[in-house]
Amino acid sequence: MAGNSSWSSRLGFILASAGAAVGLGAIWKFPYLAGNNGGAAFLCAYLLFTFTVGVAMLVSEYAVGRAGRAGAIGSLQRVAGNAWGIFGFIGVLTAFLILCFYSTVGGWCIKYMVDSFTGAAIVSDPSELNQRFNAFVSDGASAYFYQLIFLFLNGLIVVKGVEKGIERLAKVLMPILFILMLILIVRGLTLPGSIKGLTYLFVPKWEDFTSQAIFNAMGFTFFSLSLGAAVMVTYASYLSEKVNLLTSTAWVAFLAIMASVLGGLMVMPSVFAFNLDPTAGPGLTFVTMPAIFSHMPLGVFFAILFYMCLVVAAVTSSMSMLEAVVAAILSRTRLSRTPVVWITLIFAALIGLFCTLSFGPMADFKLFGKNVFDLLDFATSNIGMPISEIGFSIVAAWIAWNVTTKQLTGATQGKRYLLWIVRFVIGILSPILIITVVITGLL
Repeated sequence: MAGNSSWSSRLGFILASAGAAVGLGAIWKFPYLAGNNGGAAFLCAYLLFTFTVGVAMLVSEYAVGRAGRAGAIGSLQRVAGNAWGIFGFIGVLTAFLILCFYSTVGGWCIKYMVDSFTGAAIVSDPSELNQRFNAFVSDGASAYFYQLIFLFLNGLIVVKGVEKGIERLAKVLMPILFILMLILIVRGLTLPGSIKGLTYLFVPKWEDFTSQAIFNAMGFTFFSLSLGAAVMVTYASYLSEKVNLLTSTAWVAFLAIMASVLGGLMVMPSVFAFNLDPTAGPGLTFVTMPAIFSHMPLGVFFAILFYMCLVVAAVTSSMSMLEAVVAAILSRTRLSRTPVVWITLIFAALIGLFCTLSFGPMADFKLFGKNVFDLLDFATSNIGMPISEIGFSIVAAWIAWNVTTKQLTGATQGKRYLLWIVRFVIGILSPILIITVVITGLL
């Protein structure tokens, strides 16, 4: 087991896994996708995919991880043979590259949280907010400073290990995240006109529910569960054999769905109450929401809560990516955790610098028509994660099905048909859907 680490409780594992899945995308991506792809129709498709394909793919990573107990690369090699470790390596590399550009946005969140305490982020004019945001992200030195703070916070957590670092923080941060979201939801729903936001999110709009909307729902399922980035297999390698994998997986999926829905409820009623653009995507976070808070009674207080939510969501995801990389290195070297964590972060900071400068001095530097930030985002989402996840699907369903069966025996005892359903979804349906989503995204 990498670093001789383990979870002290099933709850810690579930909350940490949910934290890995619940990132910044839950705040802005789900509301935007739901509203533009059929409302409640999109939500139903997302729920269906999550509790079928999503859960099955999580099971494949959990089964391999708990059986192998050696991080993403080592677990695949122990379970299926050395050649299969390449899929784990792709997953680990994907996690590292995500950390590099994700930390750029994490730094923005910290900057806005700091500004919310001083009231500097609360301005009523969206155009002025847009100018301020562009001025900040294009200022390489200032943006990079906050990126380094974000990476340093991750280091402080992960260097303490699984039980004393990640698990302890997850048990605190995840409940805090949901409580803060609920407070902001209640406030938003009390605003005049907020009911339009609920209509936007939850009333079925069948004319918008196209085949592309179905593909978007599948893609968001993969995205929202943090699949194919070596995270879940790493977390499972610390898990006790006594824990029921299927019920734990269901809980993680449920919490990921809840976070996305709560993110929509936190943002959209307020957006519609003030007649602002619901399709602003990431701009909702740094331009639209500050304008809303400027019109609210106790706006500074609610802005502080909102940006605290963002920082918590960002940290719980990024620390899992860092742990996936650290665990892979620990399982293959004799190094101790502390130097591995900080060396990894130094390299992440170096590559992350180019991601941050993509919005400033290096904005015109393009590779394959994309700046460094967008290139890493595209490569991880459309290449790294899908390839890694297909590898886990093949291993769990075909190469080492006996291992998967053993890991699920306690959960499926006396229900052999359930095992065959799981195998079909993992080994046949999931790869087909992953390939379909990738091709759709590339076209």
